[in-house]
Amino acid sequence: MTDLDSALHVLVPRNYPPGGDLLKRMPVPLFMQSATNAIAVHSAVGDTRLVELVEENARVLALITVEGIGILLDSDKAIPAAQRYTDICNSMAKKNFVLDPQAGVITAGPPRLGAFVLPDNVGAGTLEDLLLDVAPQVYPGLLNTARSHVAAALQDPGLIKEDLDELRKPAGENKAVIGAMAALLRPGKAVQVSLQDNRWLKGAALASPRVKAVQNFLKELFDCGDEDIQGAAGAPEPLGSERAGHSMNDPTGSGRRWIP
Repeated sequence: MTDLDSALHVLVPRNYPPGGDLLKRMPVPLFMQSATNAIAVHSAVGDTRLVELVEENARVLALITVEGIGILLDSDKAIPAAQRYTDICNSMAKKNFVLDPQAGVITAGPPRLGAFVLPDNVGAGTLEDLLLDVAPQVYPGLLNTARSHVAAALQDPGLIKEDLDELRKPAGENKAVIGAMAALLRPGKAVQVSLQDNRWLKGAALASPRVKAVQNFLKELFDCGDEDIQGAAGAPEPLGSERAGHSMNDPTGSGRRWIP
């Protein structure tokens, strides 16, 4: 806590267990900050919770200091990406947060507000689609190995239908391939750890058009330079763990940002 921007302290949960559930994970944001910027990233399960999270955080933060509020969605569900974005816009408007009618476009604010529907605001997909865009350049051999592993699992007679239910979902194979690669790069760790530690979104990988589109969205939303939107997290040095986001500015020049 001593290293965390004081304006973000209100986002750190103080009561345990959360909601009285001993098995529930503490909803601690991922905090990332540099000398000039501070970002809090929250994870929200479901669109309803996502909108609630934006409202809850806005209630405890001094919005006058918030530079930007961003939402990252995927489109791996049965609902088309355009429809899902429209539903989010309608739900956000009821809470007095007005998103642009077009995904990926940022409203002026303050605070600036925008939502990006992965992988490209148009087609169906997830974060894994972006990673598969860059995998042939950064980890070509590992990509081939992971694809062979997943293909073999689909044909494995020792696996029953229930074993493969998740794998056979629309985004299941892509998630499994990326998961297998990350498991080899960072055994026993979550995919997010590999994204942070390894070369997925560094160097030449940032030139991928769809990755560049996300990067440009974050730069505009948070008024960041290239030096702040780098690496696997696409942001400054991480201080904690989770997913979602907002950005803020104060008179001292410290920028704070937030993404649900």
